[in-house]
This record gives sequence, C-alpha cells and structure tokens, in this order.
Amino acid sequence: MNIQNAVSDLQSALEAGTGRFVDKTFDWKAFPSNVGFPELERAQMRYIGAGGSPKVGDTTTIKPENFTLSLIYKEPGRYAACHSHEVEESFLILDGALIVGWEKDGEVVEVNLGPKDMILNAREVAHGFRVDGVEPVMMSISVDVGKPLPPVYRYHPKDHPAELARSFGAEPGKTLPFDRNGTHPLQELMAKFVVRHTELPTIWEDAGFTRKIYVGDAPKAVNNDSCRKEMWGVPSRCTLKPFTRKVEDAILCLEGSVEVVWVDDNGNEAVIELGPRDLVRTPAGQAHYIRNNGAGAATLWTVIGQAENDDFAYQAA
Repeated sequence: MNIQNAVSDLQSALEAGTGRFVDKTFDWKAFPSNVGFPELERAQMRYIGAGGSPKVGDTTTIKPENFTLSLIYKEPGRYAACHSHEVEESFLILDGALIVGWEKDGEVVEVNLGPKDMILNAREVAHGFRVDGVEPVMMSISVDVGKPLPPVYRYHPKDHPAELARSFGAEPGKTLPFDRNGTHPLQELMAKFVVRHTELPTIWEDAGFTRKIYVGDAPKAVNNDSCRKEMWGVPSRCTLKPFTRKVEDAILCLEGSVEVVWVDDNGNEAVIELGPRDLVRTPAGQAHYIRNNGAGAATLWTVIGQAENDDFAYQAA
C-alpha cells in the first residue's frame, strides 16, 4: 500500500470514530418507558452505543466495547423515575443543576450536582434524577458496559402515585440530604460515589497539561473496578507524544478545541479537530496523541475502558 492510500485509510478510520455534535440530533423518544408521561421527558444524543436506551441498532453511533457515552438533556420540572442497573453509570453535569436521589427501603438520599460535578451510580442501587432549578440540565452519561441490560424501575408513575415517583420512592420525612459525614448507611454509601470538581486535586503532568481523576486510583476519586474517567486541561500550544493503550478511550471536548492525531506503524498521521461536544473514540492498540494549536485552553472529558492506571507517563512532544 502506498503512503497516500495508508494515510487515506487512517483518516477514514479516524473520521468513523468521531462524533460531531452538529451532525447529531437529540432523540426525544429514546426511552419508551417515558411515553405518555410528560413529566419524564428527556432527550438523548448517542455517541458510543445506546446507553440505557433500547435503540442499540442506531447506525449513527460508534460501536461500544467497554462503555457507552451519550448526552442527556432535561428541562426544569422534569424527572427520571427511580430505577437500577446491573452496572455502574456515571452522570457528569455540563450545564445546570441536577438532583440525584438514591433509594433503599423507602428512604432516599438526595445530592445536588453542579457543572463538572459527577456521580457514579453504583450497580444495583436504585436511583433517579430531577431538575428543580430554573435552567435545563445537559449531562454526559457513560454506562460501564457496551450493551447494558434494560433498567429495572422501582418507582414509576405508571405503578405509583405521581408524588411518590417524583420523590424517588420516599414518603414525606423520608428524604435525607447528601452529607459526607452523615451516619445513615445510604449517606455513607453515596459519599463514596460523588465527586465535586472543586474538591479534586489538580495533577500537573510533566507533559504540560492537567488531569483531575474522577474515577480511578487517586485521592478524592471514586475507586472502582470498571472504567477510568478523567478531566484534562490542555493549555494552548501543548502537544503530547504518541501513546497507545491496551483498551479503547474516548475524548469528549467540553471547552475550547483540540486536535486528535492517530499514528500508524510507519509514522503516517491522520488529524481531526474537535470543538465543544465533539468526540473521538480511539480503539485499543491505536497510537494517538493530542495537541492544542488554538489560542485558548481546552477542557476534555476522557473515558478509558479499564480501571487500572496505564503503565506509561505522558510526554511532551
């Protein structure tokens, strides 16, 4: 294969692993259980897999392996009925404020999450979410398996009174606030799974960018055995050397712009630039790196298909 063909094939593969925000649409019918219940309305934009939606045949999404990734839009006054999954599911808030409630035996603990805060909903723990603020919520949801089972609903308005469903199953007086020092077992459990952006230490890499580790083996992070999740801050003119993972990773650009570069065994490169809410999923074994040629810093949400830290150090180009 000549160099021109090799570069063309690499570029095509990179573009196939890219999800453009402007090329996608929000699906208001992604969740059949919401049909007929306006208070449950929410829209999904799928990037990797179908997430909690049954629409696994969507050909516009990237095929999942170890995780899915989508955006969810929820308007004020709406909520999601209390349900559980067989696997972990993270909510990263991008805009607005979201109340997430965890339920057990008719008692609920609620936490209010703001922009760049995250909760990793533990497996088999019943949870719901609600927008009580004056602005809509946009969040990134990542389910830590390629094809999750359908959710199991615990308190849905089709089976329970509307007010009970809205409170995630808590009768009056049975809702507790989130408290890291609380002594209720559900408070103690949730405290291990909530991440405040402002509480996370900022790690300055020698390569010239920052990392905040949300899920992984790090102080203040959620220590879990599924996928690693980090937020990167990439200053202007920062360029990394190529690196290769044993698993796939996904980069969702939150702010600014950044270039993702794939490199083949002969040193040929394919390049794509990401703007806000654009994503690239890089498969296992594909050498790649990032660079920021823009005038401002970029913020990236990075999901990695394993819990363990990689056995390499990021290096500046």
